[in-house]
Amino acid sequence: MSNILPLINHGHKDFGENKVQEAMKKWTSIKQDFTDIKLHMVGKLQTNKVKYLLPLFDYIHSLDNLKLAEKISSEEKKTKKKVKIFIQVNIGNEPQKAGIAPENLKNFLLKCTKELNLNIIGLMCLPPNSDNSSIYFNKMNQLLKQTKLSELSMGMSNDYLDAVEQNATFIRIGSKIFGLRN
Repeated sequence: MSNILPLINHGHKDFGENKVQEAMKKWTSIKQDFTDIKLHMVGKLQTNKVKYLLPLFDYIHSLDNLKLAEKISSEEKKTKKKVKIFIQVNIGNEPQKAGIAPENLKNFLLKCTKELNLNIIGLMCLPPNSDNSSIYFNKMNQLLKQTKLSELSMGMSNDYLDAVEQNATFIRIGSKIFGLRN
């Protein structure tokens, strides 16, 4: 927490977290004191954590399956709180990674927006670990145009410049700011 407050006091408003329980401990009191802070869930989200996430977070960057979409929709109705959501796309079609396959994106997006009334604002990806993530960022930029969504969450400390070149609107550069996690 001691490394977060200087950033807040300097005017930084958006912060990402990977784990709901860790975020609850760290951010509950901070968000009460600084009401303009926006908290982004950037990690894998399990359905059993959604009820804890909604009161604290403003964005979800990792919607990666229908069961999770249904749970978010259900909890939003209960709490009467809407969050801004990114659909995670498995842009490299990697079996070990979560996300919606690019060829299934259109139908998934329609189900999320029309049937579940989710506030889908953009797409997110974690490209394959390679030297050339810009190929995948370009594919994401094309998908964004096809879906007519406005936001693109991609790029981390090692490849954020390539992501920005492909119109990323949200980048994750935590380790460049805070160092590597323990």
